[in-house]
Amino acid sequence: MTILKVENLTKAYGIHTVFRNICFNLGRGDRVGLIGANGAGKTTLLRCLIGQEEPDAGRIMLPAGATVGYVEQETAGSERTLYAELAQAFADVIACQVRMRELERQIAAAEDAVVQAALMKEYAAAIERFERGGGYEYEAAIRRVAAGLGFTADDLERPLGTFSGGQKTRIGLARALIRRPDFLLLDEPTNHLDIAMVEWLEEFLAGYPGAVLIVSHDRYFLDRVATGILELEDGQLTAYPGNYSRYLELKAERLEAELRSYEKQQAYIAKTEAFIRRYRAGVKAKQARGRQAQLARLERLATPREADRLELALPALGECAERVAELGDVTAAYGDSVVFERLSLLIRRGEGVALVGPNGAGKTTLLKLLIGELSPVAGRVKLGSRVRIGYFSQEHDNLTLHNRVLDEIMHEFGLGEERARQYLGAFLFGGDDVYKMVGDLSGGEKARLALLKLMLTGANFLILDEPTNHLDIPAKEAVEEAILAYPGTFLAVSHDRYFLDKVADRVVELADGRLTEYAGNYSYYREKKALAARQAAAAQVKPPAEKKEKRPRPRRQDAAKLLQRLEAEIAGLEAGIAALEAQLSDPASHADPENSRALAAEYEALQAELAAKYDAWLAATEEEG
Repeated sequence: MTILKVENLTKAYGIHTVFRNICFNLGRGDRVGLIGANGAGKTTLLRCLIGQEEPDAGRIMLPAGATVGYVEQETAGSERTLYAELAQAFADVIACQVRMRELERQIAAAEDAVVQAALMKEYAAAIERFERGGGYEYEAAIRRVAAGLGFTADDLERPLGTFSGGQKTRIGLARALIRRPDFLLLDEPTNHLDIAMVEWLEEFLAGYPGAVLIVSHDRYFLDRVATGILELEDGQLTAYPGNYSRYLELKAERLEAELRSYEKQQAYIAKTEAFIRRYRAGVKAKQARGRQAQLARLERLATPREADRLELALPALGECAERVAELGDVTAAYGDSVVFERLSLLIRRGEGVALVGPNGAGKTTLLKLLIGELSPVAGRVKLGSRVRIGYFSQEHDNLTLHNRVLDEIMHEFGLGEERARQYLGAFLFGGDDVYKMVGDLSGGEKARLALLKLMLTGANFLILDEPTNHLDIPAKEAVEEAILAYPGTFLAVSHDRYFLDKVADRVVELADGRLTEYAGNYSYYREKKALAARQAAAAQVKPPAEKKEKRPRPRRQDAAKLLQRLEAEIAGLEAGIAALEAQLSDPASHADPENSRALAAEYEALQAELAAKYDAWLAATEEEG
């Protein structure tokens, strides 16, 4: 069923056309990624779709009664608790619940049979509305979504005004997800989420019943979630089936086909023009005039856009020791608050190391130990001989804001204009962009310039703190190519899983105060983590003992608590199984045989655990009776 239909949509600001005559449809179950460079018009398109801007031409059609959800920019009601804010998604269900309680009291008090019958009829209708609206599940849904986005049970009771800006963005996302609208728009939904939260969001969207349009620069997220890609480029929208990786393949094929067609047409034009020049005044002059007319009517193909290729010849790096950096039994703390204890780590020359872990685990603290901004409480931090550190911070402290971009490179590194432009071009600063003032650059442009400067310093050990933040996809690709061309050693902290997958050859996870190492890229790390989780889940499902020992009969209140806990665990397992069933029913999940087997194994483990919980629930029910 089609949820959204867009026909010939056009939008311009003055003489600048943002997009022209774009068309696309979204149906139930579609999860489509909208991509394009910064400034391509993605946000303008979203604002048109939700009615915040009027298109100049075209139509946007939704079925009558269809609901639309998006992440609002402001979170109102600063005194309202987080739980109350999220419960607004179920205002009609809660009102129905209040009416049911009122009807129950009226039915109990009614003495007249006719009145009682009328009340019972209304009560039955209220129950049906309550069930249809998810009344028995809404409290669990609120807590499940809140927990998935990193909010604790205590957070649910906090006033909205006490949350940070990033947390408020997550609250807006939670509110949009809980409402489960027919058409859901998400603009950079993975911002302010750590990797665990992003993976939860991926699982949530995998089973989403409505249509979803996602603007995102998170390529790994689009690979895991998207069933289609829309690319907005030069005011035109091109649709590609499949996820982000499939989009890359199909776009490369399309560009190759366009290039062949263009070259074929150019050869035809050259041949025809040669004929016209040769026979313009001879016996074949009539034929020459005919071919001239054919050329005049010919619709010329545009020169195909060639993919940018990074050619970055970096300065030679000085040699350094094999053991670039070492942490030995290091303990770090801020005042009386210990971040981690007795951590050890060795980074060798030439390695590309990714440091991952949940927010608050101490990743930034570890970086500060290495660059000398923080001293350990105990243990030692040692850098190898002749190691020169280059540190990329999110504040971009190495930039001079009153310089022009070109001067920032030429003067500091003693480069001529041509060479400086080559370096800047590799980092997507072309044309008049090089004359911009550094202070006027966007966050993403500053990040690119700061990283380029860092790589030109000759540092042989780069420490990178979120180097792809604020970057669009073309800029991320430029940074990746630059790091792959870098001959030194680097340690990167990033939530960009696609970036880590491409550049890292070793992953170090910092979680629960300890380091765990994985000798591979991010995909390898994720496979090992998933395998460990499945093994742990399977280990919890133990075969029933042959003989049951008699246990003291629990007190009635203890049995009631046990039943309540088991019922909550059963509900959680059933939700997990439902999400897996949705994934298993998606043909895309079986494209990778290894992924398909992993999902099947996880499904079997959860089914076994659910059966065990049901057995325990039945036993507890008998004991309570």
